[in-house]
Amino acid sequence: MLNYEETLQEIIDRGTAGASAEWLDVIKEEYGAVPLIYKKMAKKPEVLLSHLLFKEAIAKTSSLEPKMVELISLAVGAALNCRHCIEYHMNGAIKKGATKEEILEVVLLAGSLAQAAVLADAYRVIDAGNGNGNGDGNGDEKSCQNSCDLKGVSLKKSE
Repeated sequence: MLNYEETLQEIIDRGTAGASAEWLDVIKEEYGAVPLIYKKMAKKPEVLLSHLLFKEAIAKTSSLEPKMVELISLAVGAALNCRHCIEYHMNGAIKKGATKEEILEVVLLAGSLAQAAVLADAYRVIDAGNGNGNGDGNGDEKSCQNSCDLKGVSLKKSE
């Protein structure tokens, strides 16, 4: 179980920069590498520490086995097409006892679900035909009404 007060006291005793550096060393030792996002967050130790505290709280209070958490994380990384996430969590899963078969299975499941989500969303838009995505199929062949705009969405009303 996570002893939050003890962990906070360690951060206070070491300082945010010191605690941040130590935690990155532990991550490197456990996983073999430090993810790029952690390295970038470490430039602002308070950001890194709050992120890691949040992740630690989830992990320590989870009813799932650590291997299962890594396999789920691997599957999410695969579904999001995040190569670094896949490598990081694959190594973590292996260190926690996952087999190659388990790894291949979660990647297959993730790919299947990601493919289904892409297809389902595209089919709904196509079936709607009016760009509003409500699936009424009224045949109105309007464009995607700014949902395809690569410039982003403005919160200001256009005049």
